[in-house]
Amino acid sequence: MPSPSHPSPGRRRVWRVATPLVVLLSGTLFAVSAEQSDGLDLRAGRLTDLASVVRAERDEAGDLTEQAATLNAEVEALSAQLGDRSVSRVQDEIATLVDPAGLTEKSGAAVQVTLDDASIEARLSYEGDPNDIVVHQQDIQAVANAMWNAGAVAVTIQGQRLISTTGIKCEGNQVTLHGLPYSPPYVIVGIGDPAQLESELITDPILATYRDYTTVPGGGVSWDMTALESATAPAYAGLLDLTYATPIPE
Repeated sequence: MPSPSHPSPGRRRVWRVATPLVVLLSGTLFAVSAEQSDGLDLRAGRLTDLASVVRAERDEAGDLTEQAATLNAEVEALSAQLGDRSVSRVQDEIATLVDPAGLTEKSGAAVQVTLDDASIEARLSYEGDPNDIVVHQQDIQAVANAMWNAGAVAVTIQGQRLISTTGIKCEGNQVTLHGLPYSPPYVIVGIGDPAQLESELITDPILATYRDYTTVPGGGVSWDMTALESATAPAYAGLLDLTYATPIPE
């Protein structure tokens, strides 16, 4: 009987054959991987970088918005060249609507409100629901609505002009506006009478509740309201067509 500490001749012969085969197969796999990847990362780590994906989507949306604005300007210029009376009448009607629709730039005295989440450390140490000390879409909407109620002639969020079809949607820890994602702090500017704007913002009950959470021990949400001598709200330059779901034909 062979010694327990030494493999039998048969097992040694198996290993002599198996070891070169394993090495050969491993080398083949490495070679195939190198050929297929062409020097690139097969795991595509860049696709797992969510921040990069968000930035890429935001840049693409910005480019498409600029293209849409350019095409709208071309359509208006071509329509004006037609000279038809009916077209002229329609253009006059449009001219009376572009200002209230948010399609013209507005400047003047304003009030700026900045909302921000509590720090990560504060949220980790907070004994209540951590969602209490982060900014939600309803908080941003409450600021914008208070500004409208105070007679603001234009409102922007993160520099984006609000219009009647603007939707503010919360997605994770970001807010999406006109298809573009934004992270806090959120800056909302209302152009109008500063005294009226500040009065409405201070007395609004929803915002009063929000400000209650600015005094949370350890650090809560933040609220900053500043009167501006002058601010400019750019004309809305995005798409105006509404999209909606339609039933699938039977």
